[in-house]
This record gives sequence, structure tokens and C-alpha cells, in this order.
Amino acid sequence: MIATWRDLSIDATDNVRLGRFWADTLGLDLEKREDGLVMLTGPTPQSTIWLDEVPEPLTAKQRVHLDVHAGSVEEVLARGATPLEVDRFDWKVLRDPEGGELCVFVRDEVPEQRLYEIVVDAHDTRAQAAWWADVLGGRIEEGSDGEAVEAIPGAPFEFLAFEPVPEPKTVKNRIHWDVDVADVRLLVEHGATIVREPDDEISWTVLADPEGNEFCAFVD
Repeated sequence: MIATWRDLSIDATDNVRLGRFWADTLGLDLEKREDGLVMLTGPTPQSTIWLDEVPEPLTAKQRVHLDVHAGSVEEVLARGATPLEVDRFDWKVLRDPEGGELCVFVRDEVPEQRLYEIVVDAHDTRAQAAWWADVLGGRIEEGSDGEAVEAIPGAPFEFLAFEPVPEPKTVKNRIHWDVDVADVRLLVEHGATIVREPDDEISWTVLADPEGNEFCAFVD
């Protein structure tokens, strides 16, 4: 294990509105901060989700989306989601209030941890799963359509799943995660690419994994 899970970040054109949707859907508390960020908090520090307000609206299918546990699809729709594909799979594919895809898994008993998994589009699902398993720890689980990393220490979800897609990544991901690491060079030596180094505006390092997915590293 090279780094540890820190938290999750979501871009939004209206971070209060989208923050309220995700707070209610995931059973988290919402705090609007003086710096403009919206912070969702839960039972552990790793449950934290940051919503950063950005000017760009969603223009393409998200390469990273969230799968959630819920008591019904109707309750998620009532919070501002809209249906996208609700008849094809056992799960229900919706759009959040800003158009981002999410999948709802209806449960008779909803677990306290409502974030089920984080799903990432990938060209080489096996390589991506292996790379992130090395970075964050956990075990690789092979599925009929892609691979996943499970049992990531401290992660507030069950799986980091990678699903095969043919199309390349074209825009910045609107959902990314952050990690804590002793030295950013450990990630670079493992195959990450530095996108932005710490400067007058940020104290962390923005990197990309081997398929270009952005993530942020904080030196602990």
C-alpha cells in the first residue's frame, strides 16, 4: 500500500443544491463553508465529500460515478434526480440534479453506509484495478464485466470498480478522490503523472493515474 484513502470530491455548478442531494442520498451532514466549499461529513473522516463550485456544466458522460444503496428509487427521484435507464438492469440508472449518472440499488434493509461503490470507466480494467490496489491496498475481485478493488483500508464503500468502455477520456473528471501519502514521489514512481504541483493557491498535488483520471495527494 502506497497511500491511504482520504476523501471524495465532486464538482458542481451549484454546490449547495448538489450537496444537499448527495447529503440526503448518502445520509451525510452538510456544511456550507466560508471559502465557498460545501462539506459533507459522516461517521469517519474518510466519509467526507467536498463539493467544489465550478463554472463548467456537465457536457459528457461521467467516467466516474457513484452507486448507492436506497430504500426506493422514488425517494432518490424526489430529491431531484431524473430517470435515465430504469428497466434494463436490476439496478436503476438515474441522473443527479446536474445530470451526472448514478446507479441506485434498492434494498429491503438499507445499510448505514449508503455509498455502495465508486465506478470508473477504463480501457484496461485489470491494469487499473491492479494499479489502485497497489496504491490503496485491498483485494482485486474479478467480475464478468471488469474488475474491482475491495476491502480498501478506511474506505467508506465496498468496491472501487472498473468497467470497460471503448471511448477515451476527453474532459476533466467531475468526481475524484484524494489520498494521503508520505511522499508524492512514491506515486510518481508507481506510474502517476503530476498535473499540478502545490502553489500559492493549493497545498496538495494533483496527479493522474495511468489512464488519466485525476486525483489529489496530500502529504501526511
